[in-house]
Amino acid sequence: MDITSPCVVTLTWTLSDGQGERIDELTDPVEFFYGGDDLLPKVEEALAGQGVGYETDLHLEPEHAFGDYDADLVCYEARALFPENTEPGMRFEGLPKGAATPDMPGDLVYTVTEVYPEHVVLDANHPLAGMALRIALKVMDVRPATTEEIEAGSVSESTLTVISSPPPGAALH
Repeated sequence: MDITSPCVVTLTWTLSDGQGERIDELTDPVEFFYGGDDLLPKVEEALAGQGVGYETDLHLEPEHAFGDYDADLVCYEARALFPENTEPGMRFEGLPKGAATPDMPGDLVYTVTEVYPEHVVLDANHPLAGMALRIALKVMDVRPATTEEIEAGSVSESTLTVISSPPPGAALH
């Protein structure tokens, strides 16, 4: 079966930064919905019309991966607004009640980057924002998408869904 929308592709990969430093390796095959939100557009473009066994090495500039780093997505909030056990790497959906920066988007996931006695530094950028990436992909399987997957536009636990929310330094799958 060729990769066409909608279908489910099973991939393995090695993800590296622009200098070739390994960020993540997906050795156990994982399913992704092709034609939805599970894969980056440039990855889907490279997979279009391919089949099982296809391998490719892609170089993705930030604008084709997780975007440029946006310093405006960093803010400082009072330490008292956070749980006692707050530490760098923790993630919060939205800002806490009483946040002093109401102009910040409320629907983003914020990563705690630093904790000080009086304030906490939050960053809503994707952990890989601003980075050029190299991704070596291999197609392990292709199958028709189920009705549920088509309606959802996603396979329930895809890695790129997970890749969008790991704490810094954590595995991406």
